Amino acid sequence: MSAFALAHLRTPQVNDDIVEYLEKIQATLDPYQGVFRVHGPEPEVIEGEWPGTVVIIEFPDAERARAWYASPAYQEILPLRLRHIEGSAIIVEGVGPNYDPATRVRDAGAVGDR
Repeated sequence: MSAFALAHLRTPQVNDDIVEYLEKIQATLDPYQGVFRVHGPEPEVIEGEWPGTVVIIEFPDAERARAWYASPAYQEILPLRLRHIEGSAIIVEGVGPNYDPATRVRDAGAVGDR
């Protein structure tokens, strides 16, 4: 099942460290088959507030996403971003092609008797 590394970058900016980070990040993703799916566009906010931008990187599975983030190659360049951009990052698993949210809720027992 695909997994995604998602970053909400609340204070995006460009400086020499960020340029270096961006020049080096793809080489850290390649061994884990990470592919950028979304990278920093101005979001169209349709509910609530969303300061900043979003980055979504797809991996074949959560194990490879975690291995990429923990890899020495990525950890070496990560401070270049962390020093300059406030944000949050998460890893989430995707859903399959026949995913049904109602079934998931019923299977989890989250819906009471009606």
